[in-house]
Amino acid sequence: MATQKQLLDSVPKQLLIGGSWVDASSKATFVVTDPATGSALCAVADGSVADGGAALDAAVAAQASWAQTPPRDRGEILRRAYELLIERADDFAMLMTLEMGKTLAEARGEVLYGAEFFRWFSEEAVRISGRWSTAPNGATRLLTMKQPVGPVLMITPWNFPLAMGTRKIGPAVAAGCTMVVKPAHETPLSMLALAALMEEAGLPAGVLNVVTTTHSGAVCEPIIRDPRLRKLTFTGSTSVGRTLVEQSAQGLLRLSMELGGNAPFIVFEDADIDAAVNGAMLAKMRNIGEACTAANRFYVHESVSAEFAQKFAARMAGLTVGKGTKKGVDVGPLITPKARDGVHELVTDAVDKGAKALTGGGPVAGRGNFYAPTVLADVPKDARLLKEEIFGPVAPVVTFTTEAEAITLANDTEFGLAAYLFTRDLTRAIRMGEALDYGMVGLNTGIVSNPAAPFGGIKASGFGREGGPEGIEEYLETKYLGIQM
Repeated sequence: MATQKQLLDSVPKQLLIGGSWVDASSKATFVVTDPATGSALCAVADGSVADGGAALDAAVAAQASWAQTPPRDRGEILRRAYELLIERADDFAMLMTLEMGKTLAEARGEVLYGAEFFRWFSEEAVRISGRWSTAPNGATRLLTMKQPVGPVLMITPWNFPLAMGTRKIGPAVAAGCTMVVKPAHETPLSMLALAALMEEAGLPAGVLNVVTTTHSGAVCEPIIRDPRLRKLTFTGSTSVGRTLVEQSAQGLLRLSMELGGNAPFIVFEDADIDAAVNGAMLAKMRNIGEACTAANRFYVHESVSAEFAQKFAARMAGLTVGKGTKKGVDVGPLITPKARDGVHELVTDAVDKGAKALTGGGPVAGRGNFYAPTVLADVPKDARLLKEEIFGPVAPVVTFTTEAEAITLANDTEFGLAAYLFTRDLTRAIRMGEALDYGMVGLNTGIVSNPAAPFGGIKASGFGREGGPEGIEEYLETKYLGIQM
């Protein structure tokens, strides 16, 4: 594996537009910082409105020829990109840890997970199909075909800087769509390195364009309002998602919105408590709790709540907090001081209202944006953290008595992304799966994400699906040809 300096030096720091790495038109740059120390890692190009327009021009210019590229060729590019990512997993993991903070082990897990989207969609590229049928009156034949949507704007988040890119780029490449990618300014390096890898894998110039910028709204809005853009895909907060949907309305864009979450984690009295605690650790602590699928509210049957909370708190207390690049560290820093302070504000609100911290409860002293893994018991129902997305290593535990009460508590939110359920009763599991208002439900597991499954939510958690057979459909239009016989 390369040294930190070698790794940072190897990553492009410019914009990728039309197959060329170029400086921002204004020559402006911004600094990428290490959230574990607050120190500067490097500077990258700070793109402008003009740069965003140039990137869209390049995507539009490349669209027709890319759409005509044979599906097998598109799939082979994705397959080569998958193999390169696997080969360089350690380097990508180190880069991600430096700019985002998660531990090396977790970052490497993201690289492997992200690479799987390239492998999955490399296989889906040659599965795009239509149909041929006879009209009911027998007079005409009906030919239905699938064609690429066209140029896509992709806005990716900081918390999974590689996987949220591969989850969008994979199906777009497979379907024959060109792209403009705007990564989060907190974590642009993983996307820049990925773009260079895609070039190496054989992706033609102009198919993938990357604009890094600290002026996201100003740069993206003109692209969204440009009539040549045909799709927008965004992963991020619900508030920003609502704004983007409004901006896209004039152009009637195809949309994929993967927005906020407020996942319930439900433990029934018949559950295997040790398995539930293991699942809770995965569902809560993946990505330091900075995940839209992270368990946010723990509803535990009153007969087992004390056992669950005690075991859960003991596991959380045993985690080691520190810089993600160090051996033996389990929990890295939150992304910014503002994020850390926001988590603490929610914890303070709950404690002031009567909640009890079984472990943790505050920031870790010293440099960096560290917050102690926290379990709260006796959480009152009016605590803000039961309504708001925590996005940190904090787990509030609330008791319930009946199945109906659990359903009511779990569904009492505007969000509907992921939910988790632990029970050994099969019929109860099916009832709960049907009753929970969420796009994804994990049964006796703390992980729901899988490249072969449709990822997405309902209500304020957005719409559209990424992954699975459904994922490529988001990048395809259906056309019907009526043939008179």
